[in-house]
This record gives sequence, structure tokens and C-alpha cells, in this order.
Amino acid sequence: MLLIAPFSGTCSINSSADTAQINSLNKLAAAKYNLNPDSTLFYAKQSIALSKRSNYQDGLANGLLQTGKAYYFKGKSAEATQAFDRAIAIFTKLHDQRGLSECYIHYGRMYTLLAKYDNALHYLNMALAINKKTGNEKELTDSYKNIGIVYFSQGQLSKALDYYYNGLFIAVKNNYTVLTAELYNNIGVILQTMEVYPNALDYYKKAVKIFEGTNNLHALGTLNENIGEVMLAQENYDQAIVYLNHANAIAKKQHDKDGLSSVYTDLGLCYAHKRQFEKAIRYMDTSIWIAVKYKIVYNQGYAMSGYATVYNMQKQYAKAYPYALKAESLALRLGNLSVRADAALELNKTLAGLGRIDEAYHYLNQYIDLKNSLKNNESIQKLTSYNYELSFSVKQRLAAQRQYEKDLLYQQNIRMSRLTGLVFLILIIAMIVIACIYYVEKKKQQRINRLLKIKNMVVSDQRTDLDAQAHKLNELNILKDRLISILAHDLRAPLSTLRGLFDLLQDESISHAELLEMIPPVIKKLDYTSDFLDTLLFWINSQMENFNRAVKDFSIRELINKESENLFEQAAQKDIRLIVDVEAGITGCADPDSVRIVIRNLITNAIKFCKEDDTIEISAQIKGDDILVCVKDTGMGMTTAQLKKLFKGKMDSRIGTHKESGTGMGLLFCKDLIEKCNGTIWANSKHGIGSEFAFTIPGGQQPATAPYTVNTVEV
Repeated sequence: MLLIAPFSGTCSINSSADTAQINSLNKLAAAKYNLNPDSTLFYAKQSIALSKRSNYQDGLANGLLQTGKAYYFKGKSAEATQAFDRAIAIFTKLHDQRGLSECYIHYGRMYTLLAKYDNALHYLNMALAINKKTGNEKELTDSYKNIGIVYFSQGQLSKALDYYYNGLFIAVKNNYTVLTAELYNNIGVILQTMEVYPNALDYYKKAVKIFEGTNNLHALGTLNENIGEVMLAQENYDQAIVYLNHANAIAKKQHDKDGLSSVYTDLGLCYAHKRQFEKAIRYMDTSIWIAVKYKIVYNQGYAMSGYATVYNMQKQYAKAYPYALKAESLALRLGNLSVRADAALELNKTLAGLGRIDEAYHYLNQYIDLKNSLKNNESIQKLTSYNYELSFSVKQRLAAQRQYEKDLLYQQNIRMSRLTGLVFLILIIAMIVIACIYYVEKKKQQRINRLLKIKNMVVSDQRTDLDAQAHKLNELNILKDRLISILAHDLRAPLSTLRGLFDLLQDESISHAELLEMIPPVIKKLDYTSDFLDTLLFWINSQMENFNRAVKDFSIRELINKESENLFEQAAQKDIRLIVDVEAGITGCADPDSVRIVIRNLITNAIKFCKEDDTIEISAQIKGDDILVCVKDTGMGMTTAQLKKLFKGKMDSRIGTHKESGTGMGLLFCKDLIEKCNGTIWANSKHGIGSEFAFTIPGGQQPATAPYTVNTVEV
């Protein structure tokens, strides 16, 4: 049976770009821990390397903490110890109490796994003292839970219950759902040990209900194994194997050595009871090999007792005897009453089979005494008392939650009313601006048409040139009509969505929870419309004759870094690596706002057509008198036919890898803006391999000696 004790990360915030990237890497490492510890190790090592280069001590300490967690989860206790010690030294210098508490908790968990209970309690009690002093109730709950695990491992069930319920009352009061589920599981383990199986299953199912639908695979694997063990104890072997195989699959995916070893023993016992002894022995062999290699003492004792059970069932008492003795020795070292009871029972069966009746009788009495200790009245009385208090606490929390939701709904209605007025105001202003632009462009077109007629009458020998101008004018007219069509569609869609949402609110046909689910996509549509309007209005303004282009020298690296930072979270949502590789000191001479819009569009397009684990690289370098900027990705790429349509008025918008939509106008705007900066833009692409977009602009005044530095931002 397994106990759950996961981690919640901590990061400091700093204003520099490198510091923000380090903090993001540490957050990613913490988020991946319950899903894939190998990813935690990968992101934490990236954070450590960048922290060392930037001399960012807080980021370095948090990176070391994440690597320590991943190492001990993978059974590498020596590497974990080294990482924790270095993190503790840095957190102590920084006076970071929360960071120290995290280190102490995970140190304690590691020593619990190694059956070094005095060391575990030493570190966990230090964490408990810090959290009591700082008033951090979430970390305080975690400390209570982990200390309870140590006392359970020592067989002190009554003490374990005290700590579990101390933590559970805080978790219920503050609605810490994950911690509540973990404590439900741990209390279920105590009930399972006391052989109160129906109540144990109730607690396990409460925990499963909370964890289902989350990314916490470790917790779901643990709960599947615990339910499987209850089924095994109730002799429902086929159902037990189903749950244990689920747990086994998760443990393999996460490289969870503790979980794998324990599950293999359980599966071995299931197959032994089904009289499939060869298969049972194979599972036992694998379990003991993992437990010995990674020094997991509890699992060694559990597997040794399992070996004895399998051989006793076959009446091979001579083979069972040494395993039963080893199980007893390890159980005494652990101090775990449950493992000692199992070992005593198997020794009783073995010695009786060997004809050593007096010794068998001694172990039978020992088994009965140990079982009685596990089922002592004190623990049962505490369970009854604590459950009564817990029921009262839950009722109080639910009443408070209902009042909070009522207040929240009232505030939400007020905010939505204000938001509605603001959105309508923005849309009205946008429509007025578009109408004005349309009027100005119409007058401009009429003036051009009049001039064209005059030139046709005066200069007949220039008809070829005039035909070309008429063709170009016709293309501009088509482009104008298409812009108006896109604007009408893109403004109507969010407006219609808001109208429908407000109708639902007015007739109260949706609940508060349903409203909260519908708001994010509406805001996403509004963000997209606002961003497109900004780009469009800037482009339209650039077409005006009196548009003032602020041509000046500016830092290419600063401009690219700023746009990359703004799009970092968007790339992180798709697990895309965003890399900036720019020589320091490169200066361009153009309108920086035009160049900024082009870079933002190219990066946004790259993110749109990239998949998870793809890479986007943005680079810039000096090429003669010009500056060459490239945006290269490993995404979907384009066919030759699609490539030929780029930068032309007939280009159609494609759907992104996550169903992102677009207008198909972005590259037309980019081409026009770059050409107005006296530059050129082009693209290369291969379908299924990736794309590269590049453009040049005139170079500015470069420094006499520009040291080469690379700023790498990777997601």
C-alpha cells in the first residue's frame, strides 16, 4: 500500500529577461513532476545552467530543489542528497523560509522511503516549525501529512491518525482539494491496515473522485494500487489484477521505482492465489531486484514476505523459511507492524510445515498480538471522533463556499455589465474608424479615377502603362473589399458571441459555473480581434500620404527580445521551444514600429503552425550594409503551391495545429511594411519539415567593436 505526498513549487520573481525565463523553467519543472519526472529533471537542469550564467541565486536554489525531487523519485538518493544540501545552503543565505521548508519536506520524504525514520522526523519537524511560524497553512498541511506517513511506516497508527486529521481539518477549511485527496488516501491506508476494508474503499474512492481528470498520474497510480490491494485481501483476484495493471502502467511511464517494486509484489501474490506460481515468482524476482537496487527497505520486506507466501502455498516449506526470516529481520528494522505481522504468519506456516510445532506456536501468538495492536481500540475511537469533527468542518466549509459563490456571482454580474458597455463602446468606435477610413479611401480612389481619365485622353501612347496602373488599382480595390469583408466578419463574430452570452444571462438559463467556462473563449476572440485591429490600423495609417515614419537607429536585439518575451507564454502553452540568437550591438535604421509588427506576425505564424516539442529560432546578423532577420521553425511547412501564393493578394488563411484561425492578410501587411522600410522579405519552406521567413532592412551605425553574445530563450 502506498501513501501520497507530492510537491508544490516556489519561485522568486525578478525583472530581467533571463530571470523571468529561469522562473518559468522552474515552474514548468514543478508542474511536470506528477506527470513525468524526467521532464522535471530536463527543465530543472536548464534552469540551473541559466541561473549560473546569470548569477541568479534564487533560481539556482529552486532548480536544485526540483532536481533533488526528481532524483529521489527515480531512486538516486545520493544525487538527491547533494542537490538538497546545495539548495538548503542557498536558501539559508537568502533567508527564504518557504524554500527551506520545501527542501526539508522532500528530504524527510526521501529518508522515509529509505526507512531512516529519525532523519525523516528531524527534517519534517524543522519544516513544521517554519510553517507554524510563517502561518503558511498549505505547507503546514503538507508537513502534518508527511510526519503522519513516518509514524504510519513505524507502525504507530494512532499517532499517524493525529497528524493526518490535523492536516485534513486545515485542508477542508481552506478547500485544498489536492491535499484533501492525498489525506483521504493516507487515512484509507490505515483503515486497510486495520482490515476495515469497506471504509478504506470509501476513502480511496473519495480521493479518486478528486484526482480524476487531473494530470496527477502519480496519485492515480497509487490509488489504483491501494484499491487493488483491498481487492486482493478480499480474495477478488481478477478485479485486483485490473487495478494493479493500471497502477503498473502509470509507474512504468513515470519510472517510479517504489511504485513498480510494490505493484510487482502485489501482482505476484494475486497470481499465486490463482495457482499460477511460475508467473508469481517472476513478479517477485523483479520486485526484490528493484527494491534492493534502489534501497527501498519497506518493499524489500514486503517482497520477502511475498516469496514466503508463494512457497508456503506450494508446501515448499524449506524454500519459504529463509525468505520468512529475512522478512522478519527487515520488518524489525522498519518497525512496521503490518510487515512484521505478515512475516510472523508466514513463519508460523513454514515452521508448522517443517514439524517445528513449538516455534510455529510462538509465531502464531506473535501474529495474533501484532494484529490486535493494529486494530487497537484507541485508533478506532480516534477514527470515530475525528470523522464526526470532519463532518462538521465539511458542512461549515460548504456553507461558506455557497455564500462565497453567491457574492462572487453578484460581483461577476456587475463586472459583466461594465464589460458589456465597454465592449459596445469599443465596437462602435471601431465601426466609426472603419467608416472614416472607407470614406477617405473612396475619395482617394475617385480622385485617382479622374486623373486616370485625363491621362487616357491626353497620352494615348502610354496606354500600356495606364493599363498596368488600372490593373494595380483594380487589385487595390479588391484588397479594400476583402479588408472590409474580413473586418465585418471578425467584428460580427465576437459581437454575436457577446449578444448570445448576455441573452443567456438575462433569462438566467445558465449557471455560474457554465458562465465561467464560457468567458475565456469569448475573451480570446476579443483579444484576437483587438490584435488584428491594431495591426490593420497601423498598416492603413502607413498608407496615408502624411504618415510620419520614425526612421531612426534602434537595437535589433532589444526589439526581438521584447516581442519574444510577449509571445513566450503562447509558445509555452504548446510546449514549443522559442530560441533567440542575436549578435549584440546590431543596429537597424528603419521605422522600429513597422519592424516590430513584422517580427510579431512572423513569430505568431510560426507558433500557429508548430506542434508540441517543435522549435522556433529567431536570429539577426549583419550582411554588408543591411541587417538580415530570420524566423525559422520546425513546424508543418508548406507545399510549393502554397509557397508561391505567399505575399500575394490571393493568399488563403490556413488552420493552425491547434485549430487556430486567421485572416490570410498578415504576410501582405508584412511585405508592404518592409518594402516601405527599403527592405525585402522572402520565405523558404518544405512540407512537413518547417519554414524560414527572412527579411532585410538597412543597417544603422554599428559599434566599432561589438562583442558577440547570444541570448537564448528556450521553452
